[in-house]
Amino acid sequence: MALIEFTKRGIYCKQGDFYVDPWWPVDYAVTTHGHSDHVRFGNKHYLCHTLTKPIIKRRISEDLDVETLNYGESIVRNGVNISFFPAGHIIGSAQVRLEYKGEICVISGDYKTEDDGISDVYEPVKCHSFVSESTFGLPVYKWQKQNIVFDGIKSWISDNIQNQKTSVLIAYSLGKAQRLIKNLAGDVPIYVHNSIANLNEVIINAGVNLPETIRITPETTKDELQKGIVIVPPAMRDSRWIKNLSHPVTGVCSGWMQVRAHRRWQSADAGFALSDHADWTGLMEAITATEAEKVYVTHGFTAAFSRFLNDSGIESEEVITKFGQEDDEENKVDLADAENQNSETNNQKSE
Repeated sequence: MALIEFTKRGIYCKQGDFYVDPWWPVDYAVTTHGHSDHVRFGNKHYLCHTLTKPIIKRRISEDLDVETLNYGESIVRNGVNISFFPAGHIIGSAQVRLEYKGEICVISGDYKTEDDGISDVYEPVKCHSFVSESTFGLPVYKWQKQNIVFDGIKSWISDNIQNQKTSVLIAYSLGKAQRLIKNLAGDVPIYVHNSIANLNEVIINAGVNLPETIRITPETTKDELQKGIVIVPPAMRDSRWIKNLSHPVTGVCSGWMQVRAHRRWQSADAGFALSDHADWTGLMEAITATEAEKVYVTHGFTAAFSRFLNDSGIESEEVITKFGQEDDEENKVDLADAENQNSETNNQKSE
C-alpha cells in the first residue's frame, strides 16, 4: 500500500494519519519550511524543523502548537517513522522521510542542491518513492555557480555607487534576502525593509549567524541608502518609495531572470539568475541519487519534467498541487517564455 496519497487537502499519509504541507486546516501537519504555500494557519498541530518553528510563529501566530525535530532525528506516529533531512532551500527547510514496514517515501518540499552558505546543504535520501518539485524543470534553467552570480551583483553595486546611483535588490523576505545578506556583507552597509529586518531578528535569535544589517526607517536618508545596498521584498518593486530615492536602479534576484523575456516583463534595470530552487541539473542529480522507483512531480513544469523522466526510464507521475502560489516565493514565469528560450538554447547548441 502506498505511503502517501494526493488529496484535496494535500499530501496525506493514511497509515500515520497526517498531512505534509496541507493546503487546508488539518489535525496534524508536517511542515517542510516556512514559505506560505507550504504552511498555513489553522492546523491543530504542526511538526517542523527546529529553525522553522520561530519563523512560522512570527509569520502566522505565536499561539501555534508546534513540535520540532532536528535533521536526522525522528518520531513515530501510528507506526510511521517521520524524520527530517536538509533540503537546502532556505533556513530550516527539510525533506520529510517516511518509513512504514520497510517502505520509504521522501517528500522533498522545495529544494536546491547548491550550498548557498547559509542553509544546511541538501542531502540526498534513498527511498522507494520521491516527491519532487519541478519549478525550474526545463533544460534552459541551468544556474551559474553562486560565486559568479555574486561577483556580478557586487560589480553592479560598485558601478552604481561610483555613478551615485542607489542599488535596490528585489528579494523575498524569507530565504533570498538572508542569502544576499550573507554573501554581500563586507565593504558597504546593507539596508533592509522592515519585513526582512523582522525575520532577521527571529533567525538570529534562533542561533543563525547572520551579518549585521540596518533597518530602513523614516529617518534613514537618501544619501545613506545611495552609499550602501538596499534590499526590499517584491511588493516594493514599483513603489513610489523606490522611485523617490536618489537615482534608483533595481536588480531582481530570481531564477526567472535566466529567461530574457521575463527580464523585460519585470521591467527591472538588472536581473540576476539567483534561485533557491534546484535547476535542471540539480533536479536530475537529486532524483537519480534517491534511486527511487517512482517519482511524483509537483509544482512547476510538471508535465514536461514528468514526461522527460518517463522517457529516461524513471517512472514518474505528474501531480497537480497548489504549491507555488504564495506571495513569498518566485512568481511563475509564463510557460511560453521559458519554452521559447529553451528552444533558442537547443537551436544554438545544434548550430
